Amino acid sequence: MEETIMKNKNALAVSAVMLAILMLTSLFWAYGKEEKPKQSETTISTELKKETLVAIDKGLQWLKTQQDEKGAFHQPIGMTGLAVAAFLRHPEGKYKESDDFLQKSIKYIISVQNPDGSIYDKNDQPALPNYNTSISLMALSSTKNPKYADVIKKAQNYIEGIQLDESEGITPDNKFYGGIGYGSDPSTRDMSNLSFALQGLKESGLPEDSKVWDKALKFLERCQNNSETNDQSSTALVGNDGGFVYYPGNSKAGNDEEGIPRSYASMTYAGLLSFIYANVDKEDPRVQAAIKWLKNHYTLDENYGMGLQGLYYNYHTMAKALSVYGEPIITDTKGIKHNWYEELARKLISLQKPEGYWVNEADRWMEADPVVVTAYAILALEAGFPK
Repeated sequence: MEETIMKNKNALAVSAVMLAILMLTSLFWAYGKEEKPKQSETTISTELKKETLVAIDKGLQWLKTQQDEKGAFHQPIGMTGLAVAAFLRHPEGKYKESDDFLQKSIKYIISVQNPDGSIYDKNDQPALPNYNTSISLMALSSTKNPKYADVIKKAQNYIEGIQLDESEGITPDNKFYGGIGYGSDPSTRDMSNLSFALQGLKESGLPEDSKVWDKALKFLERCQNNSETNDQSSTALVGNDGGFVYYPGNSKAGNDEEGIPRSYASMTYAGLLSFIYANVDKEDPRVQAAIKWLKNHYTLDENYGMGLQGLYYNYHTMAKALSVYGEPIITDTKGIKHNWYEELARKLISLQKPEGYWVNEADRWMEADPVVVTAYAILALEAGFPK
């Protein structure tokens, strides 16, 4: 009898352990995973692959020297998020979340989460709550550790909450409907903020059936110079080249001679990435219109339409967008075939400073700070690195 009781107790104990493991695994897949659409099978020579790894390692070694005692990589907190993601996305898994210096940074990120779920220090100005929260989500999801599920879920809820929609009395006919802005200024919504928000949400495992994606599509369509799908064309000047602008009716690249906001590269790559993250098929006419624009203006020498401004932001967004688009070769309108990752890797290697960092001579959008630019460059190299 006692033997039977002991066997039953042991069986119950094993069952309890298995149930706990299953629950923990489910929580991880719901909130803690880093979800990525299928990526392109980029190919480069063995020699260039080695050179790229050397560049990544050298950049990360330099970046590590920029961490302060509390774990921050400069301010605001988003810079720390970019750095953490760069370390954790190393192609060969060289760095682990458990590394002491990364634990310090991760704990710092978590320590500034606010009661509303946002992740930013309210004492920092400009506050940029959406950028900082979205990038922090990318960093935390890169750990692939379910212990951060609650932090991730709260941050996701915050971002979902600042999307402009019916909860704020806004109807779909408002041109900013579905957009996301800085978070500190309720009157602004733009492509860059929305793109970072969607990256943070997608990579942290927000379900595909969330209403965020469909709402975002309305804003994305209105930022695209594509009169067939942009419903603002009857009330505003909308182009038809397939590229993207900063927000409906406004472009950082200015207007053309007809008053139409000019498309530019970084926002078009952001638009492409956002469409795919929002579950739009790559053969969809909206996606193909963006691809057509990018083929027409393919270059690594500048952020087309903006010169050198935002160049490394452009490299980073380009690498992520083309990776998830899934085509290793881009054929431009002249018929020239570009192994885009090979060309990007060579370009970034050529721009790396001897000390290991990167910096942009055009200082707009924080790109005078080598921490930001180095993180962008490394993340770009990692995004398309051959698997």
